Amino acid sequence: MASAEQLKALLRSHSEGDDDRFYAVAMQLAAHEARRGHGKLAEELRALVDAAKRRRAAAPVPISRPKGELAGLLSADYPKTRLAEMVLDEPLAGQLERVIREQRHAARLLQHGLSPRRKLLLVGPPGTGKTMTASVLAGELGLPLFSVRLDGLLTKYMGETAAKLRQIFDATSNVRGVYFFDEFDAIGAQRGNPNDVGEIRRVLNSFLQMIEQDRSHSLIVAATNHPEILDQALLRRFDDVLRYELPSDARIVDLLRSRLASFPKGKMSWKRLGAAGEGLNHADIARAAEEAVKDALIHERDQVTEADVRRMLEERRAMAVRLRPNDNK
Repeated sequence: MASAEQLKALLRSHSEGDDDRFYAVAMQLAAHEARRGHGKLAEELRALVDAAKRRRAAAPVPISRPKGELAGLLSADYPKTRLAEMVLDEPLAGQLERVIREQRHAARLLQHGLSPRRKLLLVGPPGTGKTMTASVLAGELGLPLFSVRLDGLLTKYMGETAAKLRQIFDATSNVRGVYFFDEFDAIGAQRGNPNDVGEIRRVLNSFLQMIEQDRSHSLIVAATNHPEILDQALLRRFDDVLRYELPSDARIVDLLRSRLASFPKGKMSWKRLGAAGEGLNHADIARAAEEAVKDALIHERDQVTEADVRRMLEERRAMAVRLRPNDNK
């Protein structure tokens, strides 16, 4: 006979939409019945769990669309991006792999009173993969990605932003997913900053309280290009801080090879191309490779050359210089 705690765990995981935890508890019940000598019942329970897992793997998972006022605060997507599609330094890749492994074994960790990593702060320059990371986490875990719309969240009315923030944190408990706060410094800037206003300070205090109290099974991911202006109290609320850097020459070569893999290439000096891309971010390098392929197709060339890729890298560098703020201002 199932224990009261097991029955409650089954109902709780079902109501929260946590299928992995639901199946884990069901398998515990099967093992319990087997120990009691109820072999036939145990086998039936295992067969039911296996069949449910197969149906879940085969069926498309519907996107949970925010409704009502939440529709103005969250945009929903269901990414298929995988970690293998990212070109990352080994330490950062290892951190992400650990988060994914802990989430996949969340039921086992929770049974032992441990919590999987699920509150992440991503910091680093633009175009280095922070937004893609949120998509990868959702894609690897089969979860919807909910991106917080700052234009809907931040208002000029006292108390209204904090109330909207509460709706988002309530949603993390109602619908499991990856909740992504991009440009997080708009919320998390240091208290006491000369440009600070009372409302923003109240919003930060509300966020600190809400993330501290959050006990959902959702992932909360915040990203910023400006970690130096974040309030230090925030760092203690996140399970991990993941730092993104501009790619090294070796990573530039890896990224170019990956993006050009499906198109014929002439003789390439990858070392020279790695040096040519130095100082560019991941997004610019990926775009340069794609532009080289498009240019070859448009001009009916049967391969991409080193000169093609170098030219596109130089165009990206020139564009980055034009967009850079004037240091004399």
